[in-house]
Amino acid sequence: MNNLSKQLHTLLVGILVSSAAIAQPAITDTTGAAQFSLPQIWSRAEEYNKSIQLQKLHVQSSEEEIKDTKAERLPEINVAGEYDYVTNMPLYDNGLLHSPTQYPVLHSAYKVGGDAYLNLYNGNKANLKIAERETINQLRKEQQNLTTSDVKLRAASYYLDLQRGTIFKELLEKDIAEQERQLEHIRQLQKNGVVLKSDVLRAELQLSHQHLSLTTIDNDIAIANQKLNILIGEPDSFHINPLQLPNTDSLTIQPYEDYLAIAMNNSYPLKISQQQTELRRLQVKDAKANVSPKVGLFAEYNYAYPEIQFYPYAATLYGLGITGVKASFPLSGLYKNKHKVAASEIEYRSQELEHANTEDAIRQQVKEAYLRYQEAIQRIGVAKTNVQSALENARIVNNTYFNQLSLVTDLLDANTQVLQTEFDLAAAQIAAQLQYYQLQNAIGNL
Repeated sequence: MNNLSKQLHTLLVGILVSSAAIAQPAITDTTGAAQFSLPQIWSRAEEYNKSIQLQKLHVQSSEEEIKDTKAERLPEINVAGEYDYVTNMPLYDNGLLHSPTQYPVLHSAYKVGGDAYLNLYNGNKANLKIAERETINQLRKEQQNLTTSDVKLRAASYYLDLQRGTIFKELLEKDIAEQERQLEHIRQLQKNGVVLKSDVLRAELQLSHQHLSLTTIDNDIAIANQKLNILIGEPDSFHINPLQLPNTDSLTIQPYEDYLAIAMNNSYPLKISQQQTELRRLQVKDAKANVSPKVGLFAEYNYAYPEIQFYPYAATLYGLGITGVKASFPLSGLYKNKHKVAASEIEYRSQELEHANTEDAIRQQVKEAYLRYQEAIQRIGVAKTNVQSALENARIVNNTYFNQLSLVTDLLDANTQVLQTEFDLAAAQIAAQLQYYQLQNAIGNL
């Protein structure tokens, strides 16, 4: 376990989220939007998200069930009282068809008292039931952890969508400003008869497309913002401004075996499957305990009037106490219970297979997340190279066009390539972060 802790520590050092791991108070920028780091978003989600709150209530309910089950060990104590009015007793000396002879009796009768029972042994069913409740409680805690991890991953996805949209908007606004400056230059050349009117129209058409793309990005930002607001319990009008991307040069990746070892110890679905298997095992033991002797202490004391329990009877109040040991054995369980035990054992074996399937699924998820994360890191390097190539190409085409050595289509294509490669780089950096969080979710560290 110590080796796993060291591996986990190594994985977390130098990862891109380390620069944002320290929670800070929300800061409002000049646009009125609140600036949040991702850890702050997670903190709000854990506190306000409805899915997480529901799981917390399930955990609290299971804790009360444990207390209730433990309370069943205490003695059962009952008090009761009874008052009766007794009619005269008719005796049909000559049969039902003739009038009876009425014999007077005491018309009032009452009884008050209490009884108690303390279970001494019941096939260990009380302890088994407590163990089942505790297992269910642990199961619900792991389900809460899984829900929290999934909500964090969704929050990270929405947050990164918002971050990507913000970066795309900045890049596009910068490109539009450059395109407008370039369009004015082309118009001036057209006035001087250097270029054709078609060049101006092409440049205006591309600029129009850029403005439409800006509208699309604004809508994407609004949609991501609303999704994030719903997730963290904020109103739709609440504006979130994500912090800038951390430096992706610090991205590192460990061997696959390290991630898999952590997943086998930390994965929430695997822990849930383990608790479900343990619960099935306890249910088998509980079914077998049905054929067990039951032993307990009992006590009873009553005040009653009149005394008609023992002869001679008396018209007087009397008290009577009884105490002893009660034992029983369900003989019918020897032939009735075997099918219940067999069914429980089948369910237990079935759950063991489910647990093995869960382990296979975890291995597959970790492998896929690992390879995608590795791929995303490599994609960043390629995207950076493409940006440099596109910028150099745009510089060359810009010089040749305004020196009448290339066509306007070459200029517009070069500009589009620059913007597209910058988009690709930003998207690659965002994707690398998301893949990192997906890997952490898969190994149970989110």
